[in-house]
Amino acid sequence: MTLLEMKNVTFGYGRGQRVLDDVSLKLEAGRNLGIVGESGSGKTTMLRLLLGLASPVAGEIALKGRAVDLANRGFMRDFRRSMQAVFQDPYSSLDPRQSVFDIIAEPIWSLKTGLDPKQAVAEALASVGLPADAASRYPHEFSGGQRQRIAIARAIVSRPEIILADEVVSALDLSTRVRIVELLKELSNTVTLVLVSHDISLVALLCEELVILERGRIVESGPMREILANPQNAYTRKLLASTPRFPEYD
Repeated sequence: MTLLEMKNVTFGYGRGQRVLDDVSLKLEAGRNLGIVGESGSGKTTMLRLLLGLASPVAGEIALKGRAVDLANRGFMRDFRRSMQAVFQDPYSSLDPRQSVFDIIAEPIWSLKTGLDPKQAVAEALASVGLPADAASRYPHEFSGGQRQRIAIARAIVSRPEIILADEVVSALDLSTRVRIVELLKELSNTVTLVLVSHDISLVALLCEELVILERGRIVESGPMREILANPQNAYTRKLLASTPRFPEYD
């Protein structure tokens, strides 16, 4: 089943400033997708479009066959129930004035999910390996890795079908990265991931499908194993040659 699709999407921030050019991709249920490219490749813009934070200049984005309509409040509520995000920096993505309970529970209230907040927050904390008493504490009391677990708990608490993770471990030290990768691998048994990164070795640990983005265009896409074994594009080969791998997974 196709969960999310971009169909011939073009986007630019101004006249003559095209950031994405005729981009198409599909996210299939249960098949994690990695979107890889260097800085300036258009990854952040693609993420904004996939999250419904902007509309394409041309082309279409569809969720389970329905075109995304930013003006339709009812549709967008359903859209945000289906898809949540985890961002790069756990230090800036959490409101320091709010308790962990309020941070995690916010999607339950804003999306009107009907879930019991206490039960849902407790389950989300348990799912990311944090104790129940973390709910009454504040972000400054936690390490970077723990804060990223809180951010992941917030993303899964409303029980979405898709999680978009943007450079989700790049701000963490190596040992903490490995633990977060293991957590995401476990969570991908129940949710489909879109992992945006500059690091092919990271997405290879988690994703079955791969898209390579260069200067706003997809230059290679397909099953992860096939691309790693036999990259067809020179840019893909360059990324593979320059990307360090996690020693724990070699």
